[in-house]
Amino acid sequence: MSVNAARIGAVIRKELTEFRRNRLIVATSAALPLVFLISPTVSILDIKTQALSTVLDKRVDTSLFLPLLVPVFVPAIMSAYSVVGEREQGTLEPVLTTPVGRAELVIGKAAAIFIPAVILGYLIFGVFFAITQLAANSAVAAAVRHAPQLPATLVFIPLLAAWAIWVGLAISTRVSDVRVAQQLSVLGSLPPLALAALMSFQLLTPTFTLVAALAGGLLAVDCAACLVVARLFDRERLITGARPSRGIPAPVTAPAAGSVPPARSGDADRKHELRSDR
Repeated sequence: MSVNAARIGAVIRKELTEFRRNRLIVATSAALPLVFLISPTVSILDIKTQALSTVLDKRVDTSLFLPLLVPVFVPAIMSAYSVVGEREQGTLEPVLTTPVGRAELVIGKAAAIFIPAVILGYLIFGVFFAITQLAANSAVAAAVRHAPQLPATLVFIPLLAAWAIWVGLAISTRVSDVRVAQQLSVLGSLPPLALAALMSFQLLTPTFTLVAALAGGLLAVDCAACLVVARLFDRERLITGARPSRGIPAPVTAPAAGSVPPARSGDADRKHELRSDR
């Protein structure tokens, strides 16, 4: 599949403009990061110096997991709107009538969501980490700084965001309601998040080998999902929301009452021979 970088850039700019005009997308992109930043930060800063090590470990585990929801929920909601939302607004058809290829459209839509979602995810973690190191007591700051799941969490931010985007785009091409698409997209984004949760709460020890294996597997799944989603971008279906008709025969209608069926060619020849004999 040949792609044109200029056309991909045009799709990205167009998608970002559409997202900025949508109040729900803007409100969600602003509210969720604040919720998943304020809650763990307050929980960490509230730990007393004399707190037990078990309490400290649980608070740190939860505080490192909650910001990980940002690069999952935000792209899931944005990607779910990307197709069905534009179809409802009437802005999808003009794009599909341009010479933009299927691969260019898919890559442009995905990149317009992936880039801000990953930047936002790392920004939330950066702000959370900076606050804990500057405002928390030394024991809590050291626990966050040396948490074994911290490197794994940073590795999984772009991988989880990519998975949420492909799931959301796939669902958005198959449903006709934005709210249904967003709900299904969020649910479909949860399975990989469960693995991150197991490591965040140290139910699975986040060793280098385990993290590399899971990250490599999720990367392969993301690449395969990109190809699957590209096949779903049928222009006729994206515009109409229905399956394209391919070689469906026209329905056969019964002749009206009292009408004379048309004579077949063989019957006409036989009538002509009878008239010649006479």
